[in-house]
Amino acid sequence: MTGNRTNRSGIGNRPDHGHDIDPEAKLPDHGGNLLSSFLNMANSIIGAGLPFAFQEAGLGMGVLLLCLITWIVDWTVGLLVHSAKLSGRSTYQDLLMFCFGKAGLISISLFQFIFAFGAMCAYTVIVGDTLPHVLQALIPGIEDWPLLGFIARRSFVITFCTVMISYPLSLYRDISKLAKTSAVAMLALVIIIIAVMIEGPRAPIEMKGDPDAVWSFARPKVFQSIGVISFAFVCHHNSFLIFSSLQKPTINRVKLVTHMSMVVSLLACLILALSGYLSFSDMTQGNILNNFASDNFIINIARFCFGVNMFTTLPLEAFVCREVIETYYFPGLPFSIKRHFIITTGLVGVALFIALLTCNLGFVLEVTGGFSATALAFILPPMCYLKLVSGPLWSTKKLPHLMCVGFGIAVMILSTFFSLQHFMEPKDAGASSCSV
Repeated sequence: MTGNRTNRSGIGNRPDHGHDIDPEAKLPDHGGNLLSSFLNMANSIIGAGLPFAFQEAGLGMGVLLLCLITWIVDWTVGLLVHSAKLSGRSTYQDLLMFCFGKAGLISISLFQFIFAFGAMCAYTVIVGDTLPHVLQALIPGIEDWPLLGFIARRSFVITFCTVMISYPLSLYRDISKLAKTSAVAMLALVIIIIAVMIEGPRAPIEMKGDPDAVWSFARPKVFQSIGVISFAFVCHHNSFLIFSSLQKPTINRVKLVTHMSMVVSLLACLILALSGYLSFSDMTQGNILNNFASDNFIINIARFCFGVNMFTTLPLEAFVCREVIETYYFPGLPFSIKRHFIITTGLVGVALFIALLTCNLGFVLEVTGGFSATALAFILPPMCYLKLVSGPLWSTKKLPHLMCVGFGIAVMILSTFFSLQHFMEPKDAGASSCSV
């Protein structure tokens, strides 16, 4: 693989090192509309871990960080679009290869794999957090049945859903066969937000945290919270795919999709985060639905929607991981069903094993977001832009890009360090055990 591979994007046949970019210049045209692209991007952002980020950062810092990271993500997605135009490349991998050679390909492969694999683990953990409660609510006392009680246990539910649903879907070669309408997924997330808004204030007082702590402007785990928010908002690894499916994909239309997605996602995440955190304060969990009782009917509807969303979304991340491995280790080789089967089985199997070992979703979000999402969102996009545009590196116009790289590096180091440090601290046996 070389930085001079044939351009597949239709953006241009050679890099333009000037600063001016035609806002009507086209990316690949495949026929999708603005609404479908908006739904795909927004759906890749909103999740149930945002209240936990507020618990770590504090109310004031949580709001500020959520708004700041939304703005930075919006800006850096725009940088990727500009860099694609300047370099004539159509994928994140090709862009990094073009800008930084083999080192760029290694870095983007590493960060994309860690992010996608971390998402696989997180989704599997969420299945174990949600669906057992639904089963126990539908069939009261099932966990105590002498012979069939095991089917409501967390370990069985995770294993069954992964092996019988997620794994077969992950074996598809064509990602289009995994497609669900993003409107359905967004509807499920709307149900979750409404459920938390309704049931949060009504939760029993003994399930809530310190009412005074909720108004803390800042809390000690600010850097870890940046990792959690970054995990939610990073969409750079699939932004090229989303934009390439847009009908008449001019720079202006791509920016419109990005702006719309970020605004809607910010509002939805603010509502969800505030509803969850204001209700449960310092007891807010990594998956906000875990804060509610197992027999809460409305929350169980939300749990069911979230669980189904997760075990059918996991194959999409498996597809990304498999593509990273194929592109890096087997470039140019013909498809091998044996290799395809081995890679897929290994990816899903290891993710299942990790999910069975931990129910600490917050830690998964912190580490994956702090290490890989910050690189994909805050470090690599401005670095590519700085590499492609002309002029001295330390000019005033490039200062925001340099500051963004510095911010990303600082967050990556500090967030990962503090998350691992906290994970290694001794904990009470009850604090680390899974509830079902």
